[in-house]
Amino acid sequence: MATAETVLQVCAGATPQLFNPKTHLSESRSGFPSRSFIRYRKRRVHQLSCLKCENVAINHSRVVKCKCQRVESIGGLTSGDGNGTCYVDNAKEFSKIDGNKPNVLEFQTIKESTSGKEAFTSNSYLSENGIIWDKSQKVLVDQLEDEAWELLRKSVVYYCSTPVGTIAANDPTSSDALNYDQVFIRDFIPSGIAFLLKGEYDIVRNFILHTLQLQSWEKTMDCHSPGQGLMPASFKVRTVPLDGDDSATEEVLDPDFGEAAIGRVAPVDSGLWWIILLRAYGKCSGDLSVQERIDVQTGIKMILRLCLADGFDMFPTLLALFYSALLCAREMLALEDGSADLIRALNNRLVALSFHIREYYWIDMKKLNEIYRYKTEEYSFDAVNKFNIYPDQISPWLVEWMPNRGGYLIGNLQPAHMDFRFFSLGNLWSIASSLATVDQSHAILDLIESKWSDLVADMPFKICYPALEGREWQIITGCDPKNTPWSYHNAGSWPTLLWQLTVACIKMNRPEIAARAVELAEKRISKDKWPEYYDTKRGRFIGKQARLYQTWSIAGYLVAKVLLAIPNAAKILITEEDPDLVNAFSCAISNNPRRKRGPKSSQKTYIV
Repeated sequence: MATAETVLQVCAGATPQLFNPKTHLSESRSGFPSRSFIRYRKRRVHQLSCLKCENVAINHSRVVKCKCQRVESIGGLTSGDGNGTCYVDNAKEFSKIDGNKPNVLEFQTIKESTSGKEAFTSNSYLSENGIIWDKSQKVLVDQLEDEAWELLRKSVVYYCSTPVGTIAANDPTSSDALNYDQVFIRDFIPSGIAFLLKGEYDIVRNFILHTLQLQSWEKTMDCHSPGQGLMPASFKVRTVPLDGDDSATEEVLDPDFGEAAIGRVAPVDSGLWWIILLRAYGKCSGDLSVQERIDVQTGIKMILRLCLADGFDMFPTLLALFYSALLCAREMLALEDGSADLIRALNNRLVALSFHIREYYWIDMKKLNEIYRYKTEEYSFDAVNKFNIYPDQISPWLVEWMPNRGGYLIGNLQPAHMDFRFFSLGNLWSIASSLATVDQSHAILDLIESKWSDLVADMPFKICYPALEGREWQIITGCDPKNTPWSYHNAGSWPTLLWQLTVACIKMNRPEIAARAVELAEKRISKDKWPEYYDTKRGRFIGKQARLYQTWSIAGYLVAKVLLAIPNAAKILITEEDPDLVNAFSCAISNNPRRKRGPKSSQKTYIV
């Protein structure tokens, strides 16, 4: 998944995608003019000085060199022992995960033994849920985790001797690295979370601040330049000759804003993931000074101005991720005069998104029967069939597939068309971000349990279901040979989704679902050399073009294991619904022409 693809038609058309796992702005870009791009890169080189001070010494053996002493990390890659403590702001502790279930995420300190294994074994956790592990099984699992940590550390990329990220894949069997040897924003997220949970904060801090310095600051004047506020899709550490001295070299960070990607697509999701990781770093490390920095606050605002612009959510964007990033940004934004309008716009968008998605994207047996009986061509403010959906659009597979108990949020909605496919990333992230209601969140997990043989089968987890086949595949994908039915983004199985499944299950106090999926993956993922994805309807084959030793497959497994062992640590990734937003959403529901209007509320509301 490291390769930036064209807006994957596999995951639907040119309208907003609620649950497309890999979506970007679909503008076709012919690439940057080479000279302006080089100048842009060199300007950035001079900014990439020490992140702890502004002192840089220039010499012929090393161009960028800090004069300051390196501060020993609490437990980072620079400290040597890898042990650390994870903290959560006490003022932000959750009182309950939902209204019916006790809080399973009360924060505890993560303590590791000197061997680094104590916090990462899930033996006692699984036993409490009725899964009995014998000694040989535990040894095998420990060996698997040790192997995964070793592989993750081998993927670390260094810039001026400091860790700044992990490459997308380290496949020794592939002769052509393509761009899998770069540090991708989205691919680093599970790696960063794994290091945070391990107590190794430096690499995440460095990644956050270095990618911030690569953020585009120039306003877009044409389609050949990245928009202001856009974060790069990836970057690569390159060694280049020093200006004016061919005998000396310097290290530079060379960003890719999509100009080298297939289809030349801009990475709109990078900034959203960056915000989510920034919040997780602050909650886990206890170091809020990073998010309070002026340059970081400016970076957050630039991302928000980009994605709150009119029409942004009409591009093919993962709206569940968008919603989560907005909540995280609102939590971190400094309250000042300059941010008041931005926060107001942010709140308005949150209410509008939650109302629209909960009302119109939800599908279960009851809703499906309602659509089946829709009247069409309604002309009225009180129309039930607002989007003029024709009942004949209900696919035969869905009629047979929909369980009596359970439901999900569909992939896409536009006039006269609903994409009824189940998209895993969006549904899981809608649970973690509270975009879905409590009842909807449980229903999504009910559906996963009910349709386990389809969504999990032999290897978790299907990126979407079902696959596009036949004429539909030809039209929507353009006969894409990489996205044949049940492969890659067309309903392939992606092990990295394990960590997001685990976060969603822990939030709803149902970790046994994730534990079952992890146990299944452990049977073969190491033997298969940690593939990027699996093919076939049951995920039996390693993907035909899948890279081996894919970093986010490795990191996704590790994050899932740590969170299952220490479920309260999932707080760093979960966002709870704001009571004011609940109130505003209720007002929006009461003002919906489909529903009976009630008396005006005197409570605080937001303008939608």
